[in-house]
Amino acid sequence: MKVALVQEQHQGDGAANQARILQHLEAAAAAGCQLVLLQELHQGPYFCQQECAAEFDRAESIPGPTTEGLARAAHQHGLVIVGSLFERRAAGLYHNTAVVLDADGRLAGCYRKMHIPDDPGYYEKYYFTPGDLGFRPVETVVGRLGVLVCWDQWFPEAARLMALAGAELLLYPTAIGWDPADTPQEQAHQREAWITVQRGHAIANGLPLLACNRVGFEAEASAPGGGSQFWGSSFVCGPQGELLAQAPQDAPALLMAEIDLDRSEDVRRSWPFLRDRRIDAYGDLGRRFCDSA
Repeated sequence: MKVALVQEQHQGDGAANQARILQHLEAAAAAGCQLVLLQELHQGPYFCQQECAAEFDRAESIPGPTTEGLARAAHQHGLVIVGSLFERRAAGLYHNTAVVLDADGRLAGCYRKMHIPDDPGYYEKYYFTPGDLGFRPVETVVGRLGVLVCWDQWFPEAARLMALAGAELLLYPTAIGWDPADTPQEQAHQREAWITVQRGHAIANGLPLLACNRVGFEAEASAPGGGSQFWGSSFVCGPQGELLAQAPQDAPALLMAEIDLDRSEDVRRSWPFLRDRRIDAYGDLGRRFCDSA
């Protein structure tokens, strides 16, 4: 299956972002792609760098304008599209939600981000209620998609539960970058950790994995000179963690790759991690921390 990842920078407003996305979707379809993954919160800026009540105006319902636009493109081009948006579920109740549009334009399913960060420049707990849909793959014409979102990528439990529920590949729309004040060494450590942990999820579960990140600098309105430099580096890897394609750190890209879903069967026969799990011994995973006392 040929897949595409749309790594983009914020164009200044939602209409401009949408236009760029539609161009990429057309190009991906023309190149024979069947599945396209978009980055986290692709309709606008990464607004979580500050806590501001006015930002809640960006939220929209599902179905809503973004899903309807993606649905039209999915139907027009025969693509499965994984998008990401700020969901307004009710007044005062919002989620960071991934949506999956099947190739006929149908809304095949959603995933609400489960792990919500609260760090300098990433004040997501102010905006997003933790997800309540669990770790359930979305069934599409190209397979069962294990869709997770950004901060979820650091938690092996999330990827494992998607795999145990029958996901055939793992997908992560994400928005992660550096504080410009970080040293070059610290920036390199962070980026390599981000790549490495996700390749580890692919290996541990014997599944291909797609991670699509933002790129470019986005200023923080409340801190002159501050902001985030999103490091791009979107990538596709196979079920042994092998890199199949990777985008640059500093430029938009339509990244395409070929993945073989059947290969997971062969890899899992050689490395039968699911067979050898000691599920009888993992009870403490349900605890916050195992105190020595």
